[in-house]
Amino acid sequence: MLSTYTSYNLIARDMLTSLDRTASETTTAREAAYYKENIGKVSTVDEFLDDYRLYSYAMKAHGLEEMTYAKAFMRKVLDSDISDANSFVNMLTDTRYRDFATAFSFTGATAVAQTEVQLDEIIGLYSATAANAGDVIKEETRYYNIVIDTVTSVDKLLNNERLRNYVFTSFGIDPANYSRAAIKGVLSSDRNDPASYFNTEFEAKATAAAAARQAASDELAGLESNPANQPRITQLKAEINRQIAIISNVDKYRALADAFNFNTDGTATAGTVQDADQKKGTNELYTLSNPRITTAAALMNQEYFESRIGSITTANELIADPRIVAYLKVAFDLDKVSVGSLTLRNIITSDADPNNATSYINMFGGADKEQYVALRAAFNFQEDGTLAAGDTPQTAAQTATTARGYMVRYNDKDDEADETAIKRFKGQIGAVKTVKDFIGEATIYDFALKAFGIDPTKVSALTIKNVLKSDLNDPKSYVYQLDDERYVELAKAFNFGSDGNITQPKLAQSESEILVMSRGYVVEKSRFGTEDDRKLAEEEAKYYSVQMQKIDSVKEFLSDARLVAFVLEANSIDPASVDAEFMAKIFTSDLDDPKSFVNQQADRSYRKIVASFNFNAEGLVERPDDAQIQSRRGIYETLDSYVRQMLEEEAGNDNAGVRLALYFERKADTISSAYDLLADDALFEVFKVLFQLPDEIGGADIDAQADMINRYLELKDLQDPEKVAKMIVKFSVLYDLDNQSTPDAALSVLTGSGNAGISADLMMSLAQLRTGGS
Repeated sequence: MLSTYTSYNLIARDMLTSLDRTASETTTAREAAYYKENIGKVSTVDEFLDDYRLYSYAMKAHGLEEMTYAKAFMRKVLDSDISDANSFVNMLTDTRYRDFATAFSFTGATAVAQTEVQLDEIIGLYSATAANAGDVIKEETRYYNIVIDTVTSVDKLLNNERLRNYVFTSFGIDPANYSRAAIKGVLSSDRNDPASYFNTEFEAKATAAAAARQAASDELAGLESNPANQPRITQLKAEINRQIAIISNVDKYRALADAFNFNTDGTATAGTVQDADQKKGTNELYTLSNPRITTAAALMNQEYFESRIGSITTANELIADPRIVAYLKVAFDLDKVSVGSLTLRNIITSDADPNNATSYINMFGGADKEQYVALRAAFNFQEDGTLAAGDTPQTAAQTATTARGYMVRYNDKDDEADETAIKRFKGQIGAVKTVKDFIGEATIYDFALKAFGIDPTKVSALTIKNVLKSDLNDPKSYVYQLDDERYVELAKAFNFGSDGNITQPKLAQSESEILVMSRGYVVEKSRFGTEDDRKLAEEEAKYYSVQMQKIDSVKEFLSDARLVAFVLEANSIDPASVDAEFMAKIFTSDLDDPKSFVNQQADRSYRKIVASFNFNAEGLVERPDDAQIQSRRGIYETLDSYVRQMLEEEAGNDNAGVRLALYFERKADTISSAYDLLADDALFEVFKVLFQLPDEIGGADIDAQADMINRYLELKDLQDPEKVAKMIVKFSVLYDLDNQSTPDAALSVLTGSGNAGISADLMMSLAQLRTGGS
C-alpha cells in the first residue's frame, strides 16, 4: 500500500490532470452536464430546493453536503442580502454559507435608470459643460471668423453645418424648421430694391402686420372692460400678439440680411461676405444668445452700458432700454422678477435722505433697502427724473462701482440655476422607469442633453428616444448612424433596454460580483494586517467599485494595472507571478473549450476570474441575462468545486489521510485565525496530527484551544505555499505512523532503532521531511 504522502503527491504534482481525470468520470461528467443544462431553467429559491439533483450538487460543491437536509435553513441563506452586513448569512460564522449565497442571485440585479457612478458622471459633465460654455463660444467664434472669410456663396455658407449653426444661433433661427430657399432669398436680396425677395416676402408682411396690430389696438382701446366685451377683448389681445410675432420674425430676417453682403445671384467675393462691423455684430449676437452669461457676454454688457450711459439725459430714457435695466438689476443684486423698470426709476429718482419717511426707498425698500440705497447713490437724477444743469447720469466713479457690482454678480443667477437643476435631476431620476418618462420630464430631459452639449431645442424627442434604446454593442444600431459621439455618450449614461424600459446596468462586473471581489480583496489584504491595512484595503475596494463601473471592454480593463492587480490579489494570486500576455490569454479563452488556455491552468481561480466578468466574444461588455439565478462565475465555481470535492472524496476512499492533506492544501490560505481552524473539524484534525496532540484537547475551553493553536502554529505560515507543502509532508508521515497496525514499527521509526515494518514509500516521505525540515 502506498504511503499517504506518495498517494497525495501522485495527485497534487499534476493537479490539472487529476482534476480532468475526475471530471471525465462518467458519474461526475453526467452530474455536471445536468447541472449546467438545468440551472438556467430555475427562477426561484423553491424551484431550486425542489430539484434535489441541482440542490444536492451545489451543496456538495460548496462543502455543505451534510446540510442538504436543512432546506428551511438554506432558504434563509439564499434569501439573504449579501450586501447587508446584518443579513442572516453574514451573521453566520461559517463562511461556507456566505460563499454559497454569493454563488447565486435569486433577487436579480436592480433595474435603474442610472447607477450612482453614472449619476455622478453626468452631474460632473453638466457642471463642466456649464463652466466651459465660454470656451466653447470662444472656439466657435474663432472658427467662424476664420472660415467666413473663405465663403464665396450663400450655398457654401449653408452647406457648412458649423457655420450655418453659428449664424442661425446668432439670429435666432430654428435649425430644425428653417427654409433653405427663404434663407437664401433673404441673404441674396437687395434691400434697396422694392422687388427683392426680402421686401416682397418679409417687409410686406411686416407692413401688413403693423397695420393689423394698430387696428386691433385701436379697437381694444375703445372697448370697456366689462363681461360683455371680454370675448372680443381676448380675441384682440391674441391678434395683437400674433402680429407682434410676425413683426419680430421679420426683424430677425432683416437683421440677417443686413449682416451679409451677398450678390443677388447668391455669390460673393471671398473675404467680402462680412465687413469688420458685420462680423463683430454677429459675434456679439452669438455670444449673447447663450442662456448663460459668460465672461465674454458680461464684458459686452458692461461695454454696452458704459457706451450708452453718457448720452442718457432722463431716468425714463434709461429704463426704456431693457439691456440696461437687466445690467443694473444684476449689478445691485436686484435680479428679481418683482423688480422691474418702473421700480428702478422710482429708486433712482427717490429722495436719498434717510430721514425722509415718505421717500420711495424708505417706504418700499424693505429687505432690499440696502440695495435700493446703493442703486440710488450710483445715479444723479433729480426726483423728476431729469438731470440738473452740468450733471451727468453717473460720474466715472459711479460707473466703476456699477461695473464692479455687475462683474461680481453676473453669473450668480446661473450658478443658482445650476444648483437647482442638479438638485432636481438627482431627486427625479430615480422615478424614471421608461424612455417615455425621461422625455416627458423636461427638467431631466434638458439637464441630460445639456450635459452632453446637445441643445434640447435643436434635436427631436424621437431622435433621443431611439438613441437611448440603441444597442451599444451593435455597430449598426441607431446611435452610431448619427456619427456624433455626444449621442453615444448619452446612451452610455443611462440603462434603457430596446423596449424602452429601464434595465440592470451594463457593467463589466455586476454589482454582486464587484461586492464578492471587493470582499475577497479586503480579506486577503487584512487577514494578518493592522486596522490601517484594513482601511487601506477598503479604500482600494471603493476605488475598484467605482472604476469597474466605467470599464467598457477587456482591453480597457487589462490596460489598468491597478484594477488587474486588485482582481488577482482578491483571488490569492500574486500579481508579480503573471504578466500582461498571460492575462490577455486567459481573458480571450473560451470557458467551454477544455483545450483553451484558461482551462489548461491547474489553478481554477483563473476560470472564476474570467467568468466573473460580462465580456462577450469581442471583448465588449454585455448585459447578462437577468433571469439567470446563478452568475457565470457562480456556475463555473460550482462545477469546479464539485470536481475538487469528488477528487478529495475518492482519494479518501483509499486513504483518509490523503483527503485530509488535499483539503488542508486547499483551505490553508483561507485561515485567518485559530478560531477558523477550530471551526473546521478536518483542519483541526490535521493540526492535531501535525503536533501529535490527543483527541481529548477538543474538550477544553474554546479560548484555551485557540491559545494553544497560536503557540504551536504561526498562522501566517499558512499563506506560504512552500511552508504549507512542508506541513503536508510532515502530516503525511505522522498520519501514517499514527495509523500503522504495528505500534512497535512506529516506535522504531521515532527512536531510530530500525525500519522494521516500514514501507519504502514511507521511508521516502521521511527523507523528504528531514531534508525539507519541519
